[in-house]
Amino acid sequence: MLNRLIKDIKEYEGLTRKKGVKHVVRLQESASWGGITCMLGDDAAVLPWEDYFLLLASDGIWWKLGGDPFWAGYCSVLVNVNDIYAMGGVPVAMVNVLSLSEEVGEELLQGIETACQKFKVPMVGGHVHPDAPTSIAVSILGKARKVLTSFDARPGDKVMLALDLKGKQYNPYLNWDSTSMKTSEEVLYRLEALPIIAEKELATSCKDVSNPGILGTLGMLLETSKVGAVVDVESIPTPVDIDMTTFVKMYPGYGFILTVHPIHVDEVTQLFKERGISVSIMGNISSERKLELHYKEEEGILFDFEKECICGF
Repeated sequence: MLNRLIKDIKEYEGLTRKKGVKHVVRLQESASWGGITCMLGDDAAVLPWEDYFLLLASDGIWWKLGGDPFWAGYCSVLVNVNDIYAMGGVPVAMVNVLSLSEEVGEELLQGIETACQKFKVPMVGGHVHPDAPTSIAVSILGKARKVLTSFDARPGDKVMLALDLKGKQYNPYLNWDSTSMKTSEEVLYRLEALPIIAEKELATSCKDVSNPGILGTLGMLLETSKVGAVVDVESIPTPVDIDMTTFVKMYPGYGFILTVHPIHVDEVTQLFKERGISVSIMGNISSERKLELHYKEEEGILFDFEKECICGF
């Protein structure tokens, strides 16, 4: 089973398409023009500003969702909101770049409006291409008092996975919808665990689970932190009626991977559980730069970062 899982993940388009990132890493040098220290690979850029940190992120929607314009619009907000919370921040406002056709424009805008209301984040401006293929990209501004990064996982940390399993698959996509059926108060209460963890310095790093799925996202975090991990695949919870191989590739709507010193594991666990979030210890951070998977009696290497990369940071 484990060899099949490793092969499936390494060939999954949600992961392999990340390799294109390495071609734009050179733009990191441009940050020096403004006197900003920039490390690419986080969910949002971090800009010191008075007593806060400003968080700036942007996402374009994978147009495999183009068959459902409403969901594409909804997700364009959802993924940006999660990027800010993953860094320990709270959203402030968003802007967009849209290209709309009459056939899908109304549904796309309804999806954006629904998500803005759900997550209580205003869409304050943007740009429209009236004569280009349908597409959507959203940028978001957030703020934080303390920041969680993707660079600070340490050997000896526990790898923790926080998921909202109360939801359903958004067919036919590899999306686990854990937000659309909940009230704003419910989704925001769940998300507010992340800024609390950041301000109390309970985690060393954090990343929201994105298109590469649970194990692919963990791999991205390990790549930027320059560490490895040993993971027990059986420790990953799955919803009823969804097999492990499928679920670990899904975008979960609410999914965060954190690395936590053992002395803080109980407090982090309590913060998520009191909000109805499933939280589990997937494994341990190691100094050897490999993502090693265990399943029953099987062992295998998903990524060897001495020989391969995901994004190339």
